[in-house]
Amino acid sequence: MTVLAYVGLGSNLEDPTAQLARAVAELASLPGTTLQAQSPFYASSPVGPQDQPDFVNGAVQLATDLSPHQLLDHLQAIEQAHGRERLRHWGPRTLDLDLLLYGNDIIHDKRLTVPHAELANRDFVLQPLLDLNPELALPDGRRLDSLRRQCPNNQLRLLPPRASSH
Repeated sequence: MTVLAYVGLGSNLEDPTAQLARAVAELASLPGTTLQAQSPFYASSPVGPQDQPDFVNGAVQLATDLSPHQLLDHLQAIEQAHGRERLRHWGPRTLDLDLLLYGNDIIHDKRLTVPHAELANRDFVLQPLLDLNPELALPDGRRLDSLRRQCPNNQLRLLPPRASSH
């Protein structure tokens, strides 16, 4: 069964815009998966430690036959291929791929929480999702546009289109 899944992308190391562009191409080539839409990329201040570069973030909408855990395995493999190291909580990273939404499923186990636990508190997650689908809502019915209006400000800045398409 094909499910709509939304994946958040983030990077603040080693040419973040290029990292995200490569990751989008890799997501588009996942088995049993079609890339349906890609948001613009945004720059934002880091959450957590401030002694690191600003982040570049975006999101994609995928139609996938993969289970949520299979998709998570692929996301983590792509992160590893980009040299992801988990050295510090909320620290700098070459690539961060988060499964934000998987259909209307609610998942909470040792490996995966969907919807993503911090989704409602992150303008750099909510805005790209709204760019993909302005009517998007969480499984509990809360609309993302309403959450976005209440969200903390991380100095979100839209990057020029050329920056997200190379």
